[in-house]
Order: sequence, then C-alpha cells, then structure tokens
Amino acid sequence: MSLQGKTAVITGSNSGIGLGVAHELARAGADVVINSFTDDDEDHKLADEIAREHGVKVRYIQADMSKADECHALIEKAGACDILVNNAGIQHVAPVEEFPVGKWDAIIAINLSSAFHCTAAALPMMRKAGWGRVVNIASAHGLTASPYKSAYVAAKHGVVGLTKTVALETAQEPITANAICPGYVKTPLVEAQIPDTAKKYDMTEEDVIQKVILDRQPSKEFATVEEIGGTAVFLCSSAANQITGTTISVDGGWTAL
Repeated sequence: MSLQGKTAVITGSNSGIGLGVAHELARAGADVVINSFTDDDEDHKLADEIAREHGVKVRYIQADMSKADECHALIEKAGACDILVNNAGIQHVAPVEEFPVGKWDAIIAINLSSAFHCTAAALPMMRKAGWGRVVNIASAHGLTASPYKSAYVAAKHGVVGLTKTVALETAQEPITANAICPGYVKTPLVEAQIPDTAKKYDMTEEDVIQKVILDRQPSKEFATVEEIGGTAVFLCSSAANQITGTTISVDGGWTAL
C-alpha cells in the first residue's frame, strides 16, 4: 500500500528498531520525522539519507522523551502527525531492592510517559485530518516478565494498557491504536553485546546467541528491524482498519510458552 501524503513521527528513531520503522514507512511513501535526544550533524545527515533513498520528505527533530513539554513540542514542530510510532526506550537491569530510583524514573518517563504525552499531542491532529494510526512499540515484556527488569516490564505493560485505552477512546473514529510486541531484535546494540557476553561466560558467540540471548525465543532467531517496520506498515494499511486495541507479537513464539 502507499502511505503517500501521510506524515509519520517516530520517537527514538536514529538507530535500531525506530530507524528500521522509519525506513519501512518511508519506503511505503510516508513523509517521516525521526527523533532522538541528541542534535548532531549525523542525526540530520541520517534524515537526508532516508529522504534520498526513498524519495520522501524526512526531518530530524531533537526532543528529550523524558520531558513532557519536549514530547508535546516534537509533535507541534512536526506540524502534522498522521502516524505516531512511540518507540523511544531505555533499559536497566537490577534486583528490585537494588534498582536505582533515578533509573526507575527515567525508564518510566521515556518508555511509558512519553507515549502518553506524544499521543495526547497527536490525537487532535489525527482528528482534524480525519485519519490516524498510533503504533506503540511495546515488547514481549509487555505481556510477560523477566527477573531484574522491574521498570522495563512495568513500563511495557503500561504501554499495552495505554494502547487499549486509546483504542477505546477512538473506536468510532478512523483512528486505531495498537502495540507491536517484539522479542529479541537484531539491532546494533544487541550485536555489540554478544562478544562481551561470550567472553564473560567463556562461550562461543553462537552459543551466547542460542543459549543466553535467545533462550526464551523458541524460533532461536532474532526478529529484524525490517520485520518490525513491516508490521507497522501493515497496521497503517486499510487491511488493518478494524484492528485496534490489540498487540501483535513478533517474538519467535516467546509468548506462546
């Protein structure tokens, strides 16, 4: 399908899943706004590269997703937001009793609250345009849990709940809200962790992938950023007009266990 004439705003999108989603939406014809908290030349060059590759308009807008006012400013600066992909996220791992308060607050702010603030800012634009898609990048951890990830699991469960609420509030409008729940995705960040983990456990890199990272992913294969992006494109298509308030797992069978 073509998303020509639509504008997509993707938070946390200068790398990883967000960048993959940006490429796939641009490939489908949408104009794109990418975002992160930095404001480097590389960020703006990345926007130019996406624009050249796909022949659409692409802008980079700096905004700190831990701050409510900057979330609202991102949407306002975009000028239009037909498609909102709430993707920004961070992670920290520690037992509950040792979890740093600052890390808890930051994870909840960036992974959950930013989705609320950006959605609240985008919905009036979608209503004015007469069409809209909210696509929240949740996680398998939005449906299940793992030890030592209390803030991340709580935030991603919250994203799933927020998705359902937005879907119900827009159910009689041409606006949908859904969450994609990836398992482990092959991103530069994940790939960079493999050699260090192999050294730590005195394992081969392949064993680290199969027995440590993908231990809970029955397919024993990473999802790709292109697959997550393709799922987002599907949710923006007319085939998904009646898909709202739900989750789509892209996790190699993780949540089937």
